[in-house]
Amino acid sequence: MFDKLQHPLSLLGRLMLAALFLPAGIGKLTGFSGTVGYISSAGLPFPELGAVVALLVEILGSVALIIGLGTRPAALVLALFTLVASFFFHGYWAVPADQQSMQQLLFFKNVAVAGGLLILAAGGPGAWSADARRQP
Repeated sequence: MFDKLQHPLSLLGRLMLAALFLPAGIGKLTGFSGTVGYISSAGLPFPELGAVVALLVEILGSVALIIGLGTRPAALVLALFTLVASFFFHGYWAVPADQQSMQQLLFFKNVAVAGGLLILAAGGPGAWSADARRQP
């Protein structure tokens, strides 16, 4: 049964992962100054550059997942981006006790998303993808 579902599930998985990143990237683009302020509040250097990198990774990575083009490298970049962002913006170990539960949930949600992206990078996008069509 799962063999018959492999291609549609691979496509659905890519679309669901993109559904997390694409709105976030568009939000960073449309609310650029707020994104820069948020990055600044974390004490990171070059917040404007960080905001540009973040929105490009999220938007271009999402498009790559949706189309299934350059899927494996896009999934690796998104996984690394997600893990790095988690340490800087969801450091539950360094917030007041009343904020730890939510930040811990967000941190481990991101760890799980990164895990899914690593599985996608390892297994590929499936037959319903531009990558599969490009194979000789």
